[in-house]
Amino acid sequence: MTLASVPTLTLLLGQAAFAATADEGEEGTRLSTVTVSGAASVSDAQRDQIRLEQVAGRTAVVDNRQVEQGRASNAEDVLALQPGVFAQATSGTGANKISIRGSGLNTFYQGYVLGTKFLFDGLPISGPGGTQEDFLDMQAVDHTEVLYGANAFQYAALSLGGAINMVSKTGRTDPGHYARFELGSYGYRKQQLSTGGVVGDSDYYVNLVHNERDGYQDNTPNEGRGVAANVGHVFSPQLQTRFFFRYREEQLTNGNTLTRYQLKHDPRSNAVPTGRRKDGTYFIGNQTTYTFDDGAKLEVGAAYNDYPLLNGWRYAAAPQDWRSKDLNLTLRYLRTGDTLFGLPSDSSVILSTTRAYLADVKSHSQTTGAKLQETNYTGSRDTVFALGNDLQLADDLWLTTGVSLVNIKRKAEIESTTSVNRTDFPDRVGFTENALAPRIGLRYDLTPEFQIFTNLSRSIDPPVTWQMGSTGNPYLYDLRPQKANTFEVGIRGSHGIFDGSLTLYRSWVKQELLTVVVQQASASQDQLTATSNASPTIHQGIEAGLNALLWEGEGGDSLALRQAYTLNDFHYRHDATFGDNELPGLPRQVYQAELAYRQASGFYASLNVRAASSFYVDFANTWQAPSYVIWGAKVGYQASGERWEVFADVRNLTDQRYATAANTAYDASGRDSANFYPGDALSLTTGVAFRF
Repeated sequence: MTLASVPTLTLLLGQAAFAATADEGEEGTRLSTVTVSGAASVSDAQRDQIRLEQVAGRTAVVDNRQVEQGRASNAEDVLALQPGVFAQATSGTGANKISIRGSGLNTFYQGYVLGTKFLFDGLPISGPGGTQEDFLDMQAVDHTEVLYGANAFQYAALSLGGAINMVSKTGRTDPGHYARFELGSYGYRKQQLSTGGVVGDSDYYVNLVHNERDGYQDNTPNEGRGVAANVGHVFSPQLQTRFFFRYREEQLTNGNTLTRYQLKHDPRSNAVPTGRRKDGTYFIGNQTTYTFDDGAKLEVGAAYNDYPLLNGWRYAAAPQDWRSKDLNLTLRYLRTGDTLFGLPSDSSVILSTTRAYLADVKSHSQTTGAKLQETNYTGSRDTVFALGNDLQLADDLWLTTGVSLVNIKRKAEIESTTSVNRTDFPDRVGFTENALAPRIGLRYDLTPEFQIFTNLSRSIDPPVTWQMGSTGNPYLYDLRPQKANTFEVGIRGSHGIFDGSLTLYRSWVKQELLTVVVQQASASQDQLTATSNASPTIHQGIEAGLNALLWEGEGGDSLALRQAYTLNDFHYRHDATFGDNELPGLPRQVYQAELAYRQASGFYASLNVRAASSFYVDFANTWQAPSYVIWGAKVGYQASGERWEVFADVRNLTDQRYATAANTAYDASGRDSANFYPGDALSLTTGVAFRF
């Protein structure tokens, strides 16, 4: 099924000169055009939107408060309605499959989001071992910045997908006490308490959360609890600092993948459950800013991230005990109001380095407890030093230039194993590589309402440590960084009742890191994957959206339509085996829309839809995931002053049976195979919140 075959979905993309920003609303859209009339009238989310609109490329800001007018349990809820972003929950946990412009498009889903850098308040939680999913529950997040590709330059992010920066709520943005309770289908339960305030020149914020879910598939209970807190202090108008603390623990039981037949006829079956336990993930960080007399700023950040994992907990024959501890240092020196060649100039100097100071994995026998294998990654490192400049060539024309110097170190060594390596693969892999990643861009104000932009950039994605091998095999894969050159062009703006943007991009990728499932999980064996550097590939696509204020009453009531459309075209370039085959893992087309009615009194109701085309699950392009159309609806009431709120969020109204994501096979030979993660059937979540 193609999107065009759904007659009820009107894309409205003939007006795509305006596409993909959005007015304020739920579920992950950009904020409406902001007119600054005074500092007090601008929220932190709006201020960051204004800042990101100075980037010569696609960016977005999501106001998480608007997302919280419905179920807000993971990244899928926050990143919905973002063109070019694929975010789908699997097994109902925080282990979302997240991909921007095809980054990490066929990575297996259980955590480890690849190809995108994740940060909290500008401090990375992504490191040499990838990104754990623990903190992607979006707890205590005020707003979320989405920076596509090289447009994430300011965060020293060089991934193909760019960066997602989650900005925390503070005592200044969320003073007072807050309580929230959610209850839903399949045993979903969530309780949240927070308090924040300002005391003199200091402020504080603490958020506690507990969540449970019995699961849609049989035998897939999940439970988690966490704390998010921060304390800030303003020493003077020039010097301020903030300390951050996050803690999260989880026990997850995930369902096995299904065949297409099972997906349609028995989607709740779970013959081979897998367990994952996180006994406590810690994130401790500090961000200190000093403003010089001339207006220049120095931001100094440091963070410690400890994310242990017991993989295969309870069910695997050989569970794996992972230790991952990262240290990060970030420096940003930002200058504004200078001149260069007699022209207005802003510049930046950025350093970010993340080191795995303790990283290893041990597997042991579930029955005897004996150690079977140990692999060590300690010392792996990612370091980026970047110089950037924005030069105003004319009143309405800006030139953006930048260059990043990248130092990548990877170390993987099998220190002990009870298995025999009967292959030519090594048991020790390591390399240090230096590279340059330049970027150049232009943005031009066509009118006060419209801006066009274009850029050319390079991205560099080093392999994460576990891709080289862990404990499933007594050998390692000798991988090298994935590199891509990307051209992007787009327009954004608003006119009358419309606002939005349209972006086209094309990436020429070399040595793309692609993963394949080489052994399906069964009652007697664990799932095994293999990653390799591919022959040249292409990632290209269209990111479009159109938002319209269809009606506005005299009393402030409104009816608004938001839309987002993504075209993904990812394929090989003349591969010796697969020719120009499509790369498996993501739908070629995705369309999302929401029609929302709001009353000034606080009542709101909306109808939403997500439609996705089919996609291949094997590199040989012989078997596909089914296409789907999912409808949902929300209704709620928010009292004046946000003193209390109640809502109901219904998803999958037509009880569609579909796959949220899929594993990737080498060649399915046109046969049905167990590669699909089932999405939830018809579900209802209700919630109530109080602020006092």
